[in-house]
Amino acid sequence: MALLLAACEENAVLEIAGPPPGGAAIKFFNFAPGAPGVNFYANDTKVTAISTTVCTTLTDENRVQCTTTGIESTTGVTYGGAANGGNGWYSDIAPGQYTISGRIAAETDKNLPIASAQANIAAGGRYSYYMSGIYDPDAKSADSFIVEDPIPAIDHSVAYVRFVNAISNGEPMTLYATNRESQTVTAVGGTVAYKSAGAFTALPPGSYDLATRADGSDADVLTRVNVGFNPGRVYTITARGNINDSGTLFLDNTANH
Repeated sequence: MALLLAACEENAVLEIAGPPPGGAAIKFFNFAPGAPGVNFYANDTKVTAISTTVCTTLTDENRVQCTTTGIESTTGVTYGGAANGGNGWYSDIAPGQYTISGRIAAETDKNLPIASAQANIAAGGRYSYYMSGIYDPDAKSADSFIVEDPIPAIDHSVAYVRFVNAISNGEPMTLYATNRESQTVTAVGGTVAYKSAGAFTALPPGSYDLATRADGSDADVLTRVNVGFNPGRVYTITARGNINDSGTLFLDNTANH
């Protein structure tokens, strides 16, 4: 009773559980053209999955599973998608050495790893894992890589933007951002090779047209228009796809903060 009364005092502090002290976080992307839908794993622990809509209505047949483990979708994260919703939210992860992998979500070849990368996850660090390269349906394999997300100190007068290159058969590229109001063109960091991330670059908030160009060329490789960057936010623009298949090419925009 004494504990209960203490909790009800006017100045009592409410503690809300959160990530463990020193914890880290990681995002997951399926950017491997032709790859099946996957769930993502850290070592043998499933970190992401998608629920079905079956449990929207409880029946005698699904009640036990829906109210305990839930029912997992066999779709997984498909090409062009990010885990944890359309915004690609971070997943909490304890520091340590990991094999990060994407594993088939479908019933056929269920949980078969098709891409993996080694990662040393540091306390307090932020990371992004990309399935990339062109999926080989015979070998049932794709490429993948991990980059650190060194979030800059937040400045509410600017937006921070960086470029990641996830196109395995393309050239190293630089991302250029053209402010639609002032027409000022800014190189977002320097040249970025495949499996690499450029530095975060401060841009005035506003709407931008984006384009990537290979070194020494004025020709645009990929473009995306009217992309909004808000003050105090941090963004990653990622080039993905097969350079020989225009239908797969895209500049993805994901918020890191």
